[in-house]
Amino acid sequence: MTRKNRKQIEKTTCPTRPEPLTLLNVTSKDASEPAKPPKTPPSTAGMTTKVVKGSLWTLAGQVAPLAVSLVATPFVIRMLGAESYGVLILIGLIPTYLGFADFGMSMASTKFGSEAYAEGDEEKEARIVRTAALIALMTSVPVAAALIIFASQVIGLFNVPEALQAEAITALRIAAVTFVVNFLCGIFNTPQLARLRMDLNTFINAGSRILGLIATPIVLYQGYGIIGAVTVLLAASLLNLAGHLVASRSHLSELFGLRIEPSLLPAMAKFGFGVIAAGIAGLLLANVEKGVLSSLASVKELAFYSVAFIVASSITMFSSAMSQSLMPAFSQLNRGGQSDDSISFLFSTVVRLNIIWLLPASVFLILVAETFFTIWAGPEFGQGSTAPFYVLLIGLAFHVVTYIPFTLLMAAGRSDLIAKIYWAELFPYLLLVWMLVSRFGAVGAAAAWSMRIIADCFILLFATSRLTGIKLEYLPVVRILVAGSILAVPGFLMFLTSLPISVVGFVYLVFALLYGFLLWQFVLTRSEIDWLRLRISGLTSIRFNT
Repeated sequence: MTRKNRKQIEKTTCPTRPEPLTLLNVTSKDASEPAKPPKTPPSTAGMTTKVVKGSLWTLAGQVAPLAVSLVATPFVIRMLGAESYGVLILIGLIPTYLGFADFGMSMASTKFGSEAYAEGDEEKEARIVRTAALIALMTSVPVAAALIIFASQVIGLFNVPEALQAEAITALRIAAVTFVVNFLCGIFNTPQLARLRMDLNTFINAGSRILGLIATPIVLYQGYGIIGAVTVLLAASLLNLAGHLVASRSHLSELFGLRIEPSLLPAMAKFGFGVIAAGIAGLLLANVEKGVLSSLASVKELAFYSVAFIVASSITMFSSAMSQSLMPAFSQLNRGGQSDDSISFLFSTVVRLNIIWLLPASVFLILVAETFFTIWAGPEFGQGSTAPFYVLLIGLAFHVVTYIPFTLLMAAGRSDLIAKIYWAELFPYLLLVWMLVSRFGAVGAAAAWSMRIIADCFILLFATSRLTGIKLEYLPVVRILVAGSILAVPGFLMFLTSLPISVVGFVYLVFALLYGFLLWQFVLTRSEIDWLRLRISGLTSIRFNT
């Protein structure tokens, strides 16, 4: 395939906006300044390819540290002991629940910085990043200072053994510094995100985290205990920040400076307030069923549900990774708040892509769930976690789609609307949880959570349609579901027969291949097939060249 044909396919598969738009409140220039060349917005051609590649890089950046953690954690547990390891987990959780302290500036920096980059105004992009960092410091430093000052009182609220309290207090003070540094990392990576350089962003994030995971057991082996482990995490965060500063400076030469963007302060503050409000409500919605379950049922039921939830949530890893690429992509295409063919194409493509891989992944998890729980956590969990897992998987299938309208609404600046939706759901959801948990235990908690997520999906799709004009085309989705219906065959074989899991697994592989054939023949569009061929030919040429 010639270079000319490749460019033509990229333009066909992802249309570009014909003319650039500008943000409001652009800082005026002094008339005495010399004339500058006109700003040239970056091309949005091939945005779908960039989003998919960026999502894969982000997913790899999640999986790699997880793999290292699975190896390193047993050593950490054995060297610290159960009690000290529990304190280390507690020290990590306390700042996590204060994640609102950056006032939503991490996401605000990505949104507004990506819009400025889309306009070709790198000076404004740099001022936005510095503005977000200033706001985050103004809001997070007082919280960190309060943690440092009242560390002993905070630790006193938890059942920390007396012999470990002094060490825990010092560790919490170190962790308070770490969480401010982490906020800055989430802001100063904006130039990489705006340019969809997820490979670079992933390398810095995953690399520093992996180094921290490897260094932790080494420090513990030297006898430095909890304080040493927390200090390693601070060093890893500082290394992360340094990496982002260097990498972002290479893409945005104006990054370092003293000027901010005061004209956007009200808009950024409004957006950040919506992010905080949505985050607090989302935190309550995501955890209320666990508290009710432990109160109305038992701690054992909570354990069954929690294990099922952890495993089922693995199905959302690609979608959550994709949302990090979609935020800057939607912000660039949606600059000025207008919808066009580029946004519609990207929106519909990523929805269909998620559903395409979701079907075989869900069926695979259903087939192996009981066996996995039995081997991994024991026979009791094999019996108690499998049924909640099946119910949670229904809700998580919709949750995979929900990430996309959620991200588009955030890119459109409607964090306030998401906050209103979440807070409106809270009380009805609490009643639903109480009713179902009191009668069905862990399965009831899973059913309540899934019902809320399904409602979330349709509410956010409706809100996206009304506010942006972007509508989900249901006919292509129905075609995928019809093609994927054949994957129900191995499921029926597992539930209705006593065939060995190896035989069922072989049947699954056969029908998964048949599913892929049906997708290629009857579901994928010509432009998508050309896009896949382009990607395959590109990989093949790279392989032969190397």
